[in-house]
This record gives sequence, C-alpha cells and structure tokens, in this order.
Amino acid sequence: MPTVHFTDAAGTTTTINANTGDSVMETAVRNGVSAIVAECGGSLSCATCHVFVAEADLPSLEPMGEMEDEMLYGTAVDREDNSRLSCQIRLCEDQELHVTTPETQV
Repeated sequence: MPTVHFTDAAGTTTTINANTGDSVMETAVRNGVSAIVAECGGSLSCATCHVFVAEADLPSLEPMGEMEDEMLYGTAVDREDNSRLSCQIRLCEDQELHVTTPETQV
C-alpha cells in the first residue's frame, strides 16, 4: 500500500495510506487534505493541485509530461525544480512519497 506524507506550508504533516493507482490529488481529496482542491481545468490552469515533491522522492516518479510542464506555469505560487501537479502523480504499490503543499493554491 502506498503512503503519502503531506506537509502544509506551516510545517504540519499528515500521513495517509493510499490506494495503488490513485493520484496524489485523489488521495488528498478523499482524506480531507485541505491544501489540495479537486477542481481542475479551464481558467484555473492547474492552480489547485500544485505540490513540491521531496528531492529524494523525485527519481521514483514518472518523468513530467509536456502538458504538466506547461500547466505548472499557471500555479498561484512560482514553480520550483521539484514542482509537480498532484493529479499527474499515480501511486505505485509500496511507494512512499513526501510532498509539501504551497501556501496558497488559487
């Protein structure tokens, strides 16, 4: 079972056991992680599910696609080298992932 550790901008960490194949966003929304919103597309330009992935965890993720790369320029907080869209991160069996949510999403 995958595990996601969500750390908010204030430093509070919530650890959630997730379902294999779910996205990080689906896991957050299902478990009430308030810093990630399940509203996508249109004028929001992916500004609702931006996360910063722990540097040590980046190699375990699939490479970023062109669309995700472009959409990260529409986030409310400037992107960083470890920025990803949580809706694009699918969880694998026994994966442990650490993400930090930005101070604001929209």
